[in-house]
Amino acid sequence: MSEVMDVEIKRWTARRKSALVLEILQGKTTIAEASRQFDLTPSELEDWIDQAKAGMENALNAKPEDIRDQYERQLKNLQEAYGEAMLELRARKKLESLLGKDES
Repeated sequence: MSEVMDVEIKRWTARRKSALVLEILQGKTTIAEASRQFDLTPSELEDWIDQAKAGMENALNAKPEDIRDQYERQLKNLQEAYGEAMLELRARKKLESLLGKDES
């Protein structure tokens, strides 16, 4: 493995993750080998690879999206979903109280 991977890893920084993902993509190691060597799950490594591919695609776009804009859009969608869930929960509780099915 590369110089970045030679030391005992206590914390997986973005630099270390990207170095390992690059070695996997270049065929220098496999997911199974890296999983055993660094005590990581294959699904964890596959997630890192997916994240790296998404980042590469964005970086290579003619007009790369600002990461902050991506996160803000994602946060807005999550807040909307949370708000809808809270409204539904309140409506269900109101219906239960009107029907006399109070929870104890």
